[in-house]
Amino acid sequence: MFTLLLDRVGEIVDEPTDINEKLLSICRLLKNNVPHYNWVGFYLVYQPGELALGPFIGELTEHTRIPFGKGICGQAAEKGVTFIIQDVSKEVNYLSCSPKVQSEIVVPIFKNREIVGELDIDSHNLSSFTEEDVKFLENVCRVVSRLF
Repeated sequence: MFTLLLDRVGEIVDEPTDINEKLLSICRLLKNNVPHYNWVGFYLVYQPGELALGPFIGELTEHTRIPFGKGICGQAAEKGVTFIIQDVSKEVNYLSCSPKVQSEIVVPIFKNREIVGELDIDSHNLSSFTEEDVKFLENVCRVVSRLF
């Protein structure tokens, strides 16, 4: 399944539409095809040291701007590594978007070794994310980096 989804992500990236429409289509694709992806969105580097919420599919969130280092998204941006939190209730530096969220994965997007954004996925299940998810989502972000 992940191979077909990754191929479709590549097709979306190559479509002749604007970047926001492409990112929204990727969010929709992931949420609609992976049962444990309950909220899927992109945060983009808005200015040095700050992320801004970009296209997403799922419940509204109050976290539209996140400083590097704050919450899971901010930590992933600051450190430039994938963060997997299998139980958000045990995380001290966590920004809650919904009481339904139980686990989260955040994958940075790089262009020329600089972070330009990240893919954030929340799940309503504990311990949702496997090594297969990590590899797949890191590949998705490599493909998405062509947009920047």
